[in-house]
Amino acid sequence: MAYDFKEEKDVKEFLENLGIEYRFGCYHEKKPEVCHLLGDYLESIKKDYEKAGKVYKTNCEDYSFPRSCYKIGNYTVIGKGKQKEDHGLAFDYYLKGCNLGEADACLNAGLLLTSKNTNVQIEKKHAQGVALLERGCSLNHAYCCHFVSGIFISGIEEASISKNMEKAFKYGQKACELGNMYACANVSQMYMRGEGTAKNLELGEKFKKLAIEMRDEIVKKKPTLTFQQGTKPV
Repeated sequence: MAYDFKEEKDVKEFLENLGIEYRFGCYHEKKPEVCHLLGDYLESIKKDYEKAGKVYKTNCEDYSFPRSCYKIGNYTVIGKGKQKEDHGLAFDYYLKGCNLGEADACLNAGLLLTSKNTNVQIEKKHAQGVALLERGCSLNHAYCCHFVSGIFISGIEEASISKNMEKAFKYGQKACELGNMYACANVSQMYMRGEGTAKNLELGEKFKKLAIEMRDEIVKKKPTLTFQQGTKPV
């Protein structure tokens, strides 16, 4: 059937049929990837967060679908969709998703263990958190690379994680390559100062220019964004 998406009734019919299709694929054919789509449909189209959370939870626990583990982790960390807020359980979901190859889950798991946010009710295990961020970076997640680079820029004294500019440079460079402009700015300064790499003013200017170009591109879309060169991650 051809739909005219300029017509409201056609849009409604299309969305209802989409929901039917996802429910059949999930509940009858038991396809984890379709169950996740059903969760997304319930979340974004129906705005039924309680049902969406239940779908994500089942799809993670019973079918080990990594993206669903990440999503139910998000629900659990803030108590969304009538899920009980539980940072420890959220971490378990994130960890499972990360181990299954979901880079966003690695990011959130790593941040839960390393964040300075006092509202996070979970024991800080910085070494494991760093390892999870490194895992996410290996999966080409720009923010994982950026945050772990920031950790090595300053170190974490209370966790016996030493400052390591060579690692900071390695992860910062990868984050930059993956499109993180703040990482590009940090890499620029490392080249300028010879920190973690040989001093190279030419490359320093190159990465500074790259960071500014990224900033300008984002400013076109978000005029209120300000750029701070050399910004260190939290």
